[in-house]
Amino acid sequence: MAKPRELKRRIRSVQNTRKITKTMELVSTSKLKRAQDRVVGARPYAQALAEVIGELYAPELAERFPLLRQPGATGRGAGVRRAALLLITSNRGLCGAFNANLIREARRRLEELEAQDAHTELHLVGKKGVSFFKFTKRNIASQRVDIGDRPTLEHAAELAKPLMERFANGELDSVDVVFAKFNSAVSTPPTTLRILPVAPPGKRRSDVQKTTTAINYILRPSAEQILDQLLPLYVQNQVFRALVETAAAEHGARRTAMKNATDAGSDMLTILQRTFNRARQAQITQELAEIVGGAEALKG
Repeated sequence: MAKPRELKRRIRSVQNTRKITKTMELVSTSKLKRAQDRVVGARPYAQALAEVIGELYAPELAERFPLLRQPGATGRGAGVRRAALLLITSNRGLCGAFNANLIREARRRLEELEAQDAHTELHLVGKKGVSFFKFTKRNIASQRVDIGDRPTLEHAAELAKPLMERFANGELDSVDVVFAKFNSAVSTPPTTLRILPVAPPGKRRSDVQKTTTAINYILRPSAEQILDQLLPLYVQNQVFRALVETAAAEHGARRTAMKNATDAGSDMLTILQRTFNRARQAQITQELAEIVGGAEALKG
């Protein structure tokens, strides 16, 4: 059994660590609320933008707009020979398996693309992703570590613009983004989203309404001019969405990790306190026995 002095030192150490994890949990909770509000606030614009593009889209437009150019006829990745993967991770740790899951999803997607004989280049956001792929000696096409937990539209534009230009010039056939999709504070699965080419829309809300009511639009300027402006905005908004949701997911993961650490510290303190009490009681019993034994020896 450890000595009471050693146990007392361990108890103080765990108490100090628990104070730190509790503080970080509270800070992450506060930041999570603000980040969650940004996610909720960004979704209506993204949905409205997608609906407008869906209404304006026509198959014949794919030949006139480079961002709509599909590399293959069927299957995800069909016809892709030059691909780009944008991985978004955090700059800080202490958030459990958050970054490890994102990196695992990125590696899985890289393997899928390379299995299709696609030359894949890697673009990274966040120190954790950069440090991992540098350690594995993976070639990194670009890296950004200056985007914190409050990304802006300017950050999204800086990331998306070079990729859109290269895609429009035919240097890339596809661009995927790996990010943490924010469903809730405890549900942030790593997700792969293809942002280029802009995918043809599925069944739109108006497709259901057309069965009863025909919807006609008077477009000024023309649909082509509107699409020419909206398509780059749509791609930038997809990147912005990925940045915002990953930031919110990071705070959620860190809050959960720090709460688990605080709870584990409390459990450890309980065990150490009990052990300390037993050790202290044993020490007192031994001291009493020695005193009694000494007194008996003096009497004899």
